[in-house]
Amino acid sequence: MAAARTEGATLLTAPELPRIRLESAPPDLGREGLAPRDAGSALIESAPAVRVVDQIIRLAAAERASDVHVEAQQAVVYVRFRVDGIMYDRLRLPLSMHPPLVSRLKIMASLDIAERRLPQDGRFAVQANGEDYDLRVSVIPTTAGEKVVLRLLAKSQDVLGLEQLGMDASSLAIIQGELERAHGMMLVTGPTGSGKTTTLYAALTRMDCVSKNVVTIEDPVEYEFPRVAQIHVHPKIGLDFAAALRHVLRQDPDVLMVGEIRDTETLNMAVRAGLTGHMVLSTVHCNDAAATPARLIDMGGEPFLIASCLTAVVAQRLVRCICPNCREEHRPPPAVYEAMGVPVASVRAWHGAGCSACRNTGYSGRRALFEVMAVNDAIRDAITAAQPASTIRATIRETGVPSLRDCGVRLVGRGITTFEEVLRVTQLD
Repeated sequence: MAAARTEGATLLTAPELPRIRLESAPPDLGREGLAPRDAGSALIESAPAVRVVDQIIRLAAAERASDVHVEAQQAVVYVRFRVDGIMYDRLRLPLSMHPPLVSRLKIMASLDIAERRLPQDGRFAVQANGEDYDLRVSVIPTTAGEKVVLRLLAKSQDVLGLEQLGMDASSLAIIQGELERAHGMMLVTGPTGSGKTTTLYAALTRMDCVSKNVVTIEDPVEYEFPRVAQIHVHPKIGLDFAAALRHVLRQDPDVLMVGEIRDTETLNMAVRAGLTGHMVLSTVHCNDAAATPARLIDMGGEPFLIASCLTAVVAQRLVRCICPNCREEHRPPPAVYEAMGVPVASVRAWHGAGCSACRNTGYSGRRALFEVMAVNDAIRDAITAAQPASTIRATIRETGVPSLRDCGVRLVGRGITTFEEVLRVTQLD
């Protein structure tokens, strides 16, 4: 990635970017990406914050960025994009641009531009490069000034079905069986940005929303489903997950999707719902499937109630896929095989050599790793006795359920991802 210096800013250029034109007449960015030196200087020196923000959003959409970070550091404002889960410096601006940029983003998100001491959250919608996007905005105060993070959600993106998530046949069969239950609780676990909501949405596509009363409680509602009652939580007015769940239970739901179990009250209400004739789908932040029951007990759940209610846990991670344009066979060093826990050279491996299509990263797009734990009698007994995650993990392995890392090894052997990616997002059992 080349850096084009101007009198007041540094534009990080990528020749492979598509052409982006703005309706409001900033400099023409040219066929090969961001502007050359003179045009870049004009963009910074003459364009108001409105146009700069517009350009940042359009550029992020063109590069498939999921997040945009605007942060001041000493004498520079850095604009970073998160693409396929990895952060990249994309634009450097003079510090004088920081206040107008933050104010412009606050105005777009209907936030208080005079409040600089407290965190704020908002959202707005835009059209960029012919597509409609919802943008979530988070502003936090830092010692160097306010940091703004935008999350881009494309409205045109279709919801994937369960068959399109990339699960193996046995895992898919378990989840399909769980969704046919009349009651219980199925959880999807993983860190932020691991695709948990995508999996829950895929599960909703299998629901008969005509013969069943399906209700979702989300923060935010990212995709609208026909014949599904969807609630957007609003904590500032007292409508959090627990409050919404309390009222929804009075409307005789058959299926409840709770965006995230964050606290003891939400957990206990979700458990009771699963025990009283409702099917509950939700997410929780945890490392793997085996650690999920311990996490729920840690949050204040009763072990015997969790054991009675919990029917399945889906743990997942996202790994970057090898760029198809520059993929080539590769022999990793023995240390990589050892770290993965597989015999040296026992699995064929590939990597991306780097090309203009992937911005010389060797990766393009992402794929999910899954570990699906169906709660059987042995696991249920371990949960009731509040056994540690290691005991539950050993029980899972005895039943032949592949771990997240096992799933990653299979993808490596198929030439989809690399050992390095699998090591980055997983941990040893």
